[in-house]
Amino acid sequence: MVMLKLLGMTGRQLEKFYPKGHKKMNKTNLDKLKVVVIGGGTGVAPVTSGLRHLGVDISTIISVSDSGGSTGRIRDEFGFQPVGDLRQSLAALAESDGEEWIRKLLLYRFEKGEGLKGHNLGNLILTALQDMTGSTSEALRRAEQVFRLEGEVIPATEQVVDLQIEYKDGTKAVGEHILDDNKNAKEIETVSLTPAAEINPYAKKAIAKADYIIIGPGDFYASLMAAIAPEGIKGAFKQTNAKIIFIMNLMTRLTQTKDMTAKDHLEEIEEKIGKKVDFVILNSEPIPENILSHYAKSGENPVINDLNKDPRLVKAKIISNQIFTKGYEDSTHRELLRHDSKKLQKVLSQIIGK
Repeated sequence: MVMLKLLGMTGRQLEKFYPKGHKKMNKTNLDKLKVVVIGGGTGVAPVTSGLRHLGVDISTIISVSDSGGSTGRIRDEFGFQPVGDLRQSLAALAESDGEEWIRKLLLYRFEKGEGLKGHNLGNLILTALQDMTGSTSEALRRAEQVFRLEGEVIPATEQVVDLQIEYKDGTKAVGEHILDDNKNAKEIETVSLTPAAEINPYAKKAIAKADYIIIGPGDFYASLMAAIAPEGIKGAFKQTNAKIIFIMNLMTRLTQTKDMTAKDHLEEIEEKIGKKVDFVILNSEPIPENILSHYAKSGENPVINDLNKDPRLVKAKIISNQIFTKGYEDSTHRELLRHDSKKLQKVLSQIIGK
């Protein structure tokens, strides 16, 4: 009960979300619970890492509209689905003792070598498997077998797609990489996939069987909304009985969510999936002033909490103490501040476990 109060919810508030007969986590059914995580690779990686230690079955559904960096170069040359976020999700499954070198291999980036400089080894491995199997989903299954990883990574759609951005001024742009350019900091109306694409049948199946579905964190439009953009996503959510957890981003993003509050984020997610979220996890931990100053220079700020009266809100300290930097040859936008896997594990264990 003390932990629940620290998380911002009372036992009575938490109990209302579990009708009589709902499956709860305990020592006898812990390994049977199925948890689906939806978003982009870097954002959902700490969630996946935290869940690994709860002993649940993990499926991650990942956006596949990336068009920048090493992923973009490989995609342009081979014509396959981009694998950068998928590779990040595979690496997050390799968090147990003895798997450290698997994770290092998947994340290794070449800093020299003609034709290799800037490329990620994991991207090259997955591209080779795509070429050999003819399917991104099959390539990921083979990678999971080769590296003996527990859990599965699923592309949100099987089709090769781009992200189409529609701005509130009526203009449109195509390409997720555009959202990395602060010169394109216009207010977004919506995003969609082009060409129009259906939800991956494997993703639809995972959602149908899930006990819990976690959305986020991650770039709001480039990752989260892109992952739930395929046609058929509302139908999949309509048919599932899973409890839905939304993990709020720590900061706004100039090119995507400038001035958007927590409520704004939540309402757009719920509109896209056609269903109410059951829990909203939001950070309550102070952000160091030097980090705030760094973000402020780019017009980015902490997501304002305007959900305090919402009984679904779970506030907790979830910021990683590590400040993240990117490699010299990594041209992709990276956040300095991220969620902490162990802190998320503690919060999620309380929600799932109670």
